[in-house]
Amino acid sequence: MSLESLHTALNAIQVLRSSVGHVFETLANGIRADHGEDGKETKFVLELHELLSKVNGNLREVEQAVNSLTPPPGPFNLGNTSCLSQETTQDRQALYPQLVESYKWTDKVHEYGNLAVALLSQNSLKRSYINTSAKRRRTQTSSHNVPPQAVDSVIATIDRLFNDMHVKVSRPFATNAVLQITLGRILKAVVAFKGLMIEWVLVKGHNEEFSTELGVGGVGGQLDLWSESRYCVFRKVTENANAAMLHFYSPTLPELAVRSFMTWFHSFNTLFSDTCKRCGNHLHSGLPPTWRDFRTLEPFHEDCKP
Repeated sequence: MSLESLHTALNAIQVLRSSVGHVFETLANGIRADHGEDGKETKFVLELHELLSKVNGNLREVEQAVNSLTPPPGPFNLGNTSCLSQETTQDRQALYPQLVESYKWTDKVHEYGNLAVALLSQNSLKRSYINTSAKRRRTQTSSHNVPPQAVDSVIATIDRLFNDMHVKVSRPFATNAVLQITLGRILKAVVAFKGLMIEWVLVKGHNEEFSTELGVGGVGGQLDLWSESRYCVFRKVTENANAAMLHFYSPTLPELAVRSFMTWFHSFNTLFSDTCKRCGNHLHSGLPPTWRDFRTLEPFHEDCKP
């Protein structure tokens, strides 16, 4: 590629930019006084037509000048920027190689972008290959909106699975069920539901209560879902139980999600007798293994869990 042809192409681009700028300037000024009063709109349109014809001619000249250029066969020559390598300042000596690398990287981005456009244009970008014109299946009932009878049936089935876990169902908040679970003589828990979705889990010691103080005349207080246990071990179990609640959540299979959570929770019946599968100790940092693996139900300390 000769410098003369490159200079010609640059001049053609400069002329084109100037002519385009003149068009926009004329449009911005609108009809002027020198157009006169008679047929001023026609004169203005004719002037624009002449300017656009000139832009069209300049554009053809740019295309011809660019087509006559050939890409350089060797590495990029950045002209006077090569003098940067002679800079005496230490932090500027490596600027020229960085410029060359940036140009190469930009060319690769353009190349990969063109390839990506070619590949994406061959696909319709559909989420699936299923024909959407077919009749849609009826949307399944949300796990939030389940009749109380269905919830009681699921809970009764789960209660029969574990002999050492007693489950009591109450509904202090409208139709949503709240389970009060007693796991042997180890711990107690409150599990709040919304439909068949578990919303909250609170674990306390076997000697702790979930109700507020007795009211007037010795009548029992209200159910307390928020006061934490005074024991650190059961506060940690509460934290892990809420993590398990989120892990087993399934909007499409709510019964399986509840049954899986209850199976996981039942594994705490050996909270104070199991040893950690990682370190083999009963206690670590003063706590028993308060974590149970979601798949194998193996006990781990908080610092030993995988």
